[in-house]
Amino acid sequence: MDAEKKDNPITGYENINMLRFTTAGSVDDGKSTLIGRLLYDSNSIFEDQMNDIEKASRFSEAEKINLALLTDGLRAEREQKITIDVAYHYFATSKRKFIIADTPGHIQYTRNMVTGASSADLAIILIDASKGLLTQSRRHAFISILLRIPHLIVAVNKMDLVDYDKQTFTYLCQEFRSFAKQLNTEKVTFIPVSALKGDNVVDKSKNMIWYQGNTLLNHLENVKVYDRFNTEDFRLPVQYVIRPNQNFRGFSGRIASGQIKPGDDIMILPSKKTTKVKEIIARGHHTKQAQYGDSVTLTVQDEIDISRGNMIVKLNNVPNQTQNIDAYICWMNEEVLASKKNYLLQHTSQLVSIQMNKIYYRVDVDTLKQEKTQNLSLNEIGRVQLTTSKEIFTDPFKINKITGSFIIIDPTTNFTVGAGMICKEAEIKYPKQTISPNVEWDPWNIPRNKREIRNRHSAKVLWFTGPSGSGKSTIAKALEQSLWIDGKQTVLLDGDQIRHGLCGDLGFSPADRSENIRRVGHLAKLFYENGNIVLCTFISPYRRDREKVKALFPKSDFVEIFVDSSLESRKKRDPKGLYKKAQIGQISGIHGYDVEYEIPLDSDIVINTDINTVENAVRCLKSSKIW
Repeated sequence: MDAEKKDNPITGYENINMLRFTTAGSVDDGKSTLIGRLLYDSNSIFEDQMNDIEKASRFSEAEKINLALLTDGLRAEREQKITIDVAYHYFATSKRKFIIADTPGHIQYTRNMVTGASSADLAIILIDASKGLLTQSRRHAFISILLRIPHLIVAVNKMDLVDYDKQTFTYLCQEFRSFAKQLNTEKVTFIPVSALKGDNVVDKSKNMIWYQGNTLLNHLENVKVYDRFNTEDFRLPVQYVIRPNQNFRGFSGRIASGQIKPGDDIMILPSKKTTKVKEIIARGHHTKQAQYGDSVTLTVQDEIDISRGNMIVKLNNVPNQTQNIDAYICWMNEEVLASKKNYLLQHTSQLVSIQMNKIYYRVDVDTLKQEKTQNLSLNEIGRVQLTTSKEIFTDPFKINKITGSFIIIDPTTNFTVGAGMICKEAEIKYPKQTISPNVEWDPWNIPRNKREIRNRHSAKVLWFTGPSGSGKSTIAKALEQSLWIDGKQTVLLDGDQIRHGLCGDLGFSPADRSENIRRVGHLAKLFYENGNIVLCTFISPYRRDREKVKALFPKSDFVEIFVDSSLESRKKRDPKGLYKKAQIGQISGIHGYDVEYEIPLDSDIVINTDINTVENAVRCLKSSKIW
């Protein structure tokens, strides 16, 4: 370490958690200098590194130490004084370990920015205070949000060039907020900094006493980082079949999401053959459990044909198996993406040919408007529909980043020309409903806003989801009683009465359940448009079904409430007798009911009935910010 700086001992180093973050923004906004300042002021530079930087700084006739040289390692980068490739750096404090991806700002290196941001927990978007919010900064912010990076920091840099003016900082914050609001994200932290001078990077600035927030490093040390991976949906793309002798056959790959243990029921795609896990081998040893990120070899109890490109999943929790994909594409090649042209698509361990059927639109990153187009040019982002030569196994990107993403390869050059994020299965997968040309949809006779004025409250949909016996209906009924006493207009849609009434003889297959929830969603929409607070209580076990219902309503008016409890508590309640039936074999299911419940990943409210009474749950719901 730099001997002239005081020691910064790190205790319990192995046990502190990790934050991966990336820098983004326009060229010359100071990304590399900012990272250099973080490393320098946090005592994370070795003496030999410091000596090299001091020599390079003198050679470049810089007045002081050029902190950007700490990250710009390529000769071309130092000669041109720009960042070209992604540079990864590591440092640690007593509170947290960090991996930094320093990404280029030039538009021609946008592909490198996508690479660096793809695994980040947090993105720092830099804005030059003297230049304002530029197009490339907007593009990088849009990509960061598209990649679903959970935390954004906007660092307004070079505040020293505007005399640390508070009004300049406030104006740029307002401008970025207006831009981010169009992307449905408001979780943005703004920090005024000067990377060159060190203001608010590691130490509080004496030049901006008007700013009372955290320094950049303090925010990085304390921001809450949730798991980036899907821990529920087990997905293992098979990369290799190991057959060292006649007595062993193992199936190797890296677990994309979820967890697995010996004895678990699994399904092989695309054959849909079922079996059980016999053994799990990781790092040369047998293990009792493996999870996302682990490279493993599985053996199975039955003789089943499994090969590279297949996917191993858990029974009753399967991805979409489709040839038609809707996706956002970031195009990375100088030759334009043209519809009707053939490319290769690499998705997990599968490499398949694709036909680019349609480009719906490209996004103007300045205005975020959707523009019709026949092609995508270098660094443009658009939404497309494509067809693969054979079925692949996908999840939406927002649910699973591994099975929800892919790269596009030009078969003539073998260049990676695009990166994609799957939205859902393409609309052409489903037959369109025909509507008579003589039928026209009339607007509501009395619009919802007028009904809300008369009711003296806004319309809402409260969607209670959770396994059978968790307490959904009990809480919803108590809440409706309380809201009714308060003079609110309410409607309760309960699972049993709807299934036996509206949904007739629908059974319990996944398709039947999906149709049930689809119908309920549209029924809730009718009551919602009539100005009511609609309380819906359904197991609704599949995330994709809940997402489809959610899409029917404005974001602020749909509230997903996950009601959970322990398996023991649910067995004691067992209002429908499902757990008892499961024990005597009348129905199947891991959790004691006829399907495996897919736990919500981002519910608005979570209620655990093991630790909350009905009265407490109602009180918390009525006092929450959902109203």
